[in-house]
Amino acid sequence: MKKLLLASVALAIVAFPATARQLTIEDVTMLSRVGAPAVSPDGHWLVYQQRETDIAKDKGRFDLWRLDLSVKGAKPEKLVADAAVNETAPQFSADGKTVFFQSDQGGEDNVWSVAIAGGTPVQVTDLKGGLGGFKVSPTGDKLLIWADRIPGAPTSEPAEVKKAADAGNGRTYDQLFVRHWNAWADGTRSQLFVLPMAGGKASGYGKAIEGALVGDTPSKPFGGGEEVSWSADGKTVFFALREAGRIESTSTNLDIFAAPADGSSAPVNLTDANDGMDNLPTASPNGKYLAYFAMKRPGYEADRQVLMLRDLASGTTRALTESWDRSVGSVAWSPDSKTIYVTAEDTQENPIWSVSLAGKVARLTGEGNVSAVVPTAKGLVYSMNSLTGPDDFYWLAGKKTTRLTSVNADKLAGIDMPTVTRFSFTGANNDTVWGYAVKPAGLADGAKAPMAFMVHGGPQGSSNNSWSYRWNPALFAGAGYALVAIDFHGSTGYGQKFSDDIRNNWGGWPLEDLKKGFDAATAKFGWIDGNNACALGASYGGYMMNWIEGQWPDRFRCIVQHDGVFDARAMAYETEELWFDEWEHGGKAYFQDPAAFEKWNPVNYVDRWKTPQLVITSEGDFRIPYTQGIAAFTALQRREIPSRLIVFPGGSHWVLAPKESRQWYSEVLGWLGKWTGKGGN
Repeated sequence: MKKLLLASVALAIVAFPATARQLTIEDVTMLSRVGAPAVSPDGHWLVYQQRETDIAKDKGRFDLWRLDLSVKGAKPEKLVADAAVNETAPQFSADGKTVFFQSDQGGEDNVWSVAIAGGTPVQVTDLKGGLGGFKVSPTGDKLLIWADRIPGAPTSEPAEVKKAADAGNGRTYDQLFVRHWNAWADGTRSQLFVLPMAGGKASGYGKAIEGALVGDTPSKPFGGGEEVSWSADGKTVFFALREAGRIESTSTNLDIFAAPADGSSAPVNLTDANDGMDNLPTASPNGKYLAYFAMKRPGYEADRQVLMLRDLASGTTRALTESWDRSVGSVAWSPDSKTIYVTAEDTQENPIWSVSLAGKVARLTGEGNVSAVVPTAKGLVYSMNSLTGPDDFYWLAGKKTTRLTSVNADKLAGIDMPTVTRFSFTGANNDTVWGYAVKPAGLADGAKAPMAFMVHGGPQGSSNNSWSYRWNPALFAGAGYALVAIDFHGSTGYGQKFSDDIRNNWGGWPLEDLKKGFDAATAKFGWIDGNNACALGASYGGYMMNWIEGQWPDRFRCIVQHDGVFDARAMAYETEELWFDEWEHGGKAYFQDPAAFEKWNPVNYVDRWKTPQLVITSEGDFRIPYTQGIAAFTALQRREIPSRLIVFPGGSHWVLAPKESRQWYSEVLGWLGKWTGKGGN
């Protein structure tokens, strides 16, 4: 394992020569972003989507690239790249000669195709209303699409909506969800349709295959093609769905269904016996098995995701990783159907693991965050990033790892990346807690850097070894700050109990861990100036900023709070996915157990607040609504504490637009600079 770790570190360093210039937000917003890798069945070609930033239009756009895997040292080249069009989600035909992809040419998403050898793209579907995604059947004679349509629609053809001449614009609702993540409910659902294909083209609007089920497939807001799978013979579609109804906002119970591709009969619920979440249905290439993950506890979105295996002939199901205390994050079969490859977090890393059909687990990669895995007959193609580098593609054959791409080598040339050091200490409950410290490049011997103390969101998440376009530790180091991040109780990658320990404990053990982690970092690293520190965090991290204001008011010179909970009572009635907030505070609604929410409620301690705070929120954030940010700012202003409010009109729970990202960093670094003496607004 030590050799694996060293090899990964070496790979991460290759493309980034050490020079004097520091990383900036202008650099980060212009980086190329690769994703959605597909490999031809013969292992010859890698095709992937690559995003470039159009800063003038304040958005990203996508092209398709290809890489010849049969030629050592081959360079990527564009396959489809219309400057006015987004080309995404490549998939190979069974013979490997054709690449199907999604394109918004003409203003609506449809499926197109192009020869892997190159040429003029051909339109495969012509659907009014567009589509959300697609999968070509293994047999090549059918096309599965998903699209937002009115529930019960027999085909994907959009229904004509007639409105009375004197009708108003008011929306009416009779049940939750009223809004979800960043969108108001509009009466449509993401639904599955199967279209016939012949000669490389699909005809008509297809046929609905979900029967009377009402729900979103893939799930919203983050589900994609990983939640839908074709059987090897192309006769069945497996999909995950949470049935809608009056319990939707309190339920995590996604089930896995099997539906005939011809829509001849109703879907069958394969996981009805489990009231926890079941997801990532992935059929084996030999047609014998269905792999997926299952959570046991209903209402808990961060329960352990155990890899399950279903024998499709007998219906027998067994847990492959029940004795492995890690949570499966992705699922991919080897071409011979003998091995399942998964990703799972482990102590601030997210490596690839192999799982045999007998349940034997083995780690295959070392340091780094693996973001996609594509098995081939001769090895694995995967994408990986780290705290000091964005995604690139790699090849793993046996124990040998080869870097395939360095897509941002030119853009990152001449930039000196920081040094990242992990450390551990004894935290709350006498448990071992991990963190990392990021040292600015070029910091002179004996010099100290002011601290940026960053708290991750989730709260079941991790400050792991991964690249971020939102909260990027390397950017804070590039601005001259010593960044420290602690994986407090509640974090993932340390076993399920450690993640569970934050329940009914939001302001307890996590804060104790943060305090002890602060002391451990300043004691261990002499280059950190603990007397000149600011704290910052978003989502649960934003909640912790408000909690720190009242519980640790004399530690920090300033605070940055982004989309954080300020008033637990208001949050309980304003948020959309009620299962999350209620589970975290014991499993009951606020009116059933108000004390559980009030115990850790920041609003109850505003009289202690004194630390200058920058508050950031977005009008389109329905997870932690912007009213929480305005309320926190009001509290700061009424107490005459130096404070500043930023409201992004187009944002959601995240800030994604390039110009808004640049503004965000300018404001945040300016706030830190003002209070640490490094300069700023």
